[in-house]
Amino acid sequence: MPDNISGNPAGVPPPTSTSPPPRPHTINIADEFGTAKRNLPPLMIVLLAIAAVLVVVGIAVFLERPKPQAAGSLDSFTTAEIPSQSSTMVAMTFTIRNTAEKVLYVRGVRGKIKTATGEASADAVPGVDFSRYFQAFPGLGNGAARPLSPEDKLQPGEAEVHTVVVLFPVTLDAFNHRQSLSVVIQPENESVPVILSQ
Repeated sequence: MPDNISGNPAGVPPPTSTSPPPRPHTINIADEFGTAKRNLPPLMIVLLAIAAVLVVVGIAVFLERPKPQAAGSLDSFTTAEIPSQSSTMVAMTFTIRNTAEKVLYVRGVRGKIKTATGEASADAVPGVDFSRYFQAFPGLGNGAARPLSPEDKLQPGEAEVHTVVVLFPVTLDAFNHRQSLSVVIQPENESVPVILSQ
């Protein structure tokens, strides 16, 4: 009786496969973590999203920027040259209107002038000294109104006419050839001053 029931002749080894043994399955780390090209949206979509965010931020910054609490105009001024001091005293009359919804408290008042040689600014003289200056320089008080002093206040929507007197360190000739003249009112607890220019 034959020893080999399977049909192989005795002593003949079974045929060997010519294909290599199966390799264990490996994980490609580059595919798992991905690349920007595979995992990010297309560049155009990213650029459009960034542009939209920038537009929204720009609008928000524009709407929330600090604004002056009041508006108005520099209506008139008179001058008096101080002899032998190269200085000019200026009485500036202006209209100021509180455009905010809260009371405007005045912290300080200055005058500012821009000439061909540069800018100069000076604090307004106290209102209690007006009569003394107007007596020394009679033309200075022409058309003058009530002084605006620190700690004065304007109610919301209220408009008033005031005068400030400032001594600028410029000659009358330099003042007459100025580029601009301004009253600068600094409200209490506000970062943006009210600037009335002519």
